[in-house]
Order: sequence, then structure tokens, then C-alpha cells
Amino acid sequence: MTPQSDEDEVWRQIVASFNETAEDASAEQPWPDRENVTEETDAGEDDGVSGDAAPGDGIRDDDETGDETGDETGEMRASAPADDHYIPPVPPPLPHGDTLSRLSWLALFGGPAYLLLAALLQWPMDGWIVFAAVAAFIAGFVILVVRMGDGPPADSGWDDGAVV
Repeated sequence: MTPQSDEDEVWRQIVASFNETAEDASAEQPWPDRENVTEETDAGEDDGVSGDAAPGDGIRDDDETGDETGDETGEMRASAPADDHYIPPVPPPLPHGDTLSRLSWLALFGGPAYLLLAALLQWPMDGWIVFAAVAAFIAGFVILVVRMGDGPPADSGWDDGAVV
């Protein structure tokens, strides 16, 4: 047989089995026990916590036990679910930046914002006001681009890594 005849035979088999249904591979896999729902839960058994409550309602911060207890008002304390949910860490605070960067951002957005506000409110705009707003926008943009720095950090040492 030639390689071409093997390919032809494979294509004939693919075309012949085009309308056949595929085997159900999931029928052989067992259903996980944690996915099973008990009859009591389906019947809507009341566990003391209403389904309309927002997450965290009725939880007291001073109670460090994990059990369900009633507080002074008689409300039930909802215990935290034991599911494997990811709780992200608190993000670090944003950097404050130096004064020049802050002024550059202010000029970049402040110039066009002033012109837009003045046009919408029909304030009289003299030529020097328009020039100052446009100059502030351009100066803020240029300062931010120049300070961006596209070179390697100053503390990177003598090794430049793989330079091609």
C-alpha cells in the first residue's frame, strides 16, 4: 500500500461514520459524592438562615467560634462555608508619586477638561486661556513620556541578560 491509499482509506472511514453518534465517555465516570443532593435539602428544610439575607448578615465579628449561635437579638449566626473558595489578599496601596508626576497628570487631563467644561457652559474663552489649556496638555504629556524611561533599571548590574 502506498501512503496515499492509507489516507484515502482514513477519509472514507471518517465520511462513513459522519452521521453516527459518539460514545458517551462520561457514563463510565462515577458521580462525585459531594455533588449528590439529599432529600431534606431538596424539600426546602429551614436551617435558620433565610435565603434572602445578604452574605455576611447576622455574623458578628467578635464571635470567633465557627459554630452557629444566636446573638443578643435572637438572630442565628451563619457559619462560613467550608468550600474551597479563593479569597484574594488585600491589594497593596497605590503609589503616591512625586509632585512633578502629579502636576503632569493634572495638566494632561485638566487642560482638555477645562476646555470641554468651558465649551459646555459657554464661558467666554480668551485666546490666552485656550493657549494655556493646550500648552498644559502638551507639557503634561511630554513630561510623562520623558519620565517613563525605557532603559534598564539603574540597579540591574553589569549583566544585560540574553542580548540578541
